[in-house]
Amino acid sequence: MAVGRLEGKVVVITGGASGIGLACAKRFAQEGAEIVISDIGVQRLEGAAEEIRSTTNGKVAFVEANVCFEEEVAALMQQAVNQFGHIDTVVAAAGVSSAGYISGASQESLDHPLLEQPLDDWNKVLQINLTGVMLTNRHGAQHMIKQGNGGSIVNIASVAARVALPGAADYCVSKAGVVMLTKAFAMEMLEHNVRVNAIGPGFIETPMTRGLQDDDEGREMMLAMTPMGRLGTPLEIANTALYLACDESSFTTGDTLYPNGGMNI
Repeated sequence: MAVGRLEGKVVVITGGASGIGLACAKRFAQEGAEIVISDIGVQRLEGAAEEIRSTTNGKVAFVEANVCFEEEVAALMQQAVNQFGHIDTVVAAAGVSSAGYISGASQESLDHPLLEQPLDDWNKVLQINLTGVMLTNRHGAQHMIKQGNGGSIVNIASVAARVALPGAADYCVSKAGVVMLTKAFAMEMLEHNVRVNAIGPGFIETPMTRGLQDDDEGREMMLAMTPMGRLGTPLEIANTALYLACDESSFTTGDTLYPNGGMNI
C-alpha cells in the first residue's frame, strides 16, 4: 500500500468548512494527514468534518474560531497540538470577498466602490483577509518553532493581488498584502526551517463566487478575464496547496503560485 505524501503530518486549515479550505482538507486527508479544520459555525464544521471522514476515512477534528481574534487563533493551534501532538502545516484559507459576505454563502459581487465604502467595511475586510492570515501564520509558526522540526505554511491569496477588480479595492489590497506578508514572513522563518508560501487563485467554483456564477453578466466577466475559458475547481487549488505543503516543494519559500487559467498572461 502506497504511503501518502502527508502521512503522519498534522494540518490546521482555517476556513475549512467550505470552498478551497474544505477541498484542501479532503485532499490532504487522502494523502494521510490528520486534519484540524476551523471556521465560523459549529453545524457547518460538523458537516464538513463528517464529509471529510466519509470520503477519505481520515482523522479530522474541528475547532470553531474567528481569525479576527488572536486569542481564538491561539486556542485553535493549541487544541490541534493537544489532540494530535504537533503541527506540521497550516493553511490560511479563511477570507471574505466583502464586508457583507457570510462564510459559505453565495453573496459575491463587485459593487462596493471605494468612494462610497464605509470605513468599517474596509477595516473588516482587511481584518479578516490580512490580519487574520498574519495571526494564523504567527501562532502556527510558534508551535512549529517550539517543536524544532520545521513546517510549511500556505496562505490563500488571490489573483486580485495582481489584477485590479473595480468595485473590490478592499479585497484586492488585502490579498496583495497577503502576498507581501508571505514574502516577509518567509524571510523571518528561514532560520527555523519553516517555509511560507501562498496561492493566488483565479475565479474558482466556490460559494464565494456563486453570486457571480449565477449572474449572466458576472459569469461572462469571469470567463472573459480567464484565457482558458472556464472557472477553476477547488480541487485544482487543493492540489497546488498539497505541493506547497509536502516535501516536493522543499526548495520553495516566499513564493506565490497563481493557478488562474492564464490570467497573468
